[in-house]
Amino acid sequence: MRAAPRSMATLAMSCVLAICPAQAAPSGLATIALPIEQAAYELTANQFVWQDSGTGEAVSIVVSLSTQRAFVYRGSTMIAATTISSGKGAKGTPVGTYPILQKNEAHRSNLYNDAPMPFMQRLTWDGIAIHAGRNPGFPDSHGCIRVPAGFAKRLFGVTALGTTVIVTDDFEGGAIPDEPLVDAETAKANAGQLASLDR
Repeated sequence: MRAAPRSMATLAMSCVLAICPAQAAPSGLATIALPIEQAAYELTANQFVWQDSGTGEAVSIVVSLSTQRAFVYRGSTMIAATTISSGKGAKGTPVGTYPILQKNEAHRSNLYNDAPMPFMQRLTWDGIAIHAGRNPGFPDSHGCIRVPAGFAKRLFGVTALGTTVIVTDDFEGGAIPDEPLVDAETAKANAGQLASLDR
């Protein structure tokens, strides 16, 4: 006997305690009924949650290599979370605090066969960026932080040059961590690059 199709009410009830399947929402956006801090850990590969009230507070991003998640904050409030795919092996994503140095909606790699890197947000001048790309939910890139396309597009819309990105291997989520100290050489190079972009 064929099962009856699930009604919208049944689907809504199944979402009360868990995240709805990615198929229920476009571009990997998961429909949630949990606080965003909890929902972040229910995500499967290529899913994200986004609950932005659009206040004028500054945006910052925390990338957790240990959990393969990225968290977006406005001030101290988490507004979004996603699964990521970071660098693997000898091309691991470097830990540190970075400003967004460059943004390009339709960037192509100059290192890896002209590969598309939609909604690219550059963190270093030697090839590390956040961008839309294949996201199996585990480290699989050449060092970049790949995120779902729908998340990448939304993130691109709320960041600016200079937005702080903290990449860490010991963050488990929750309250935004204190920014780790940046070594003097990196801080000077980042400040110089940002100043040159303002000209």
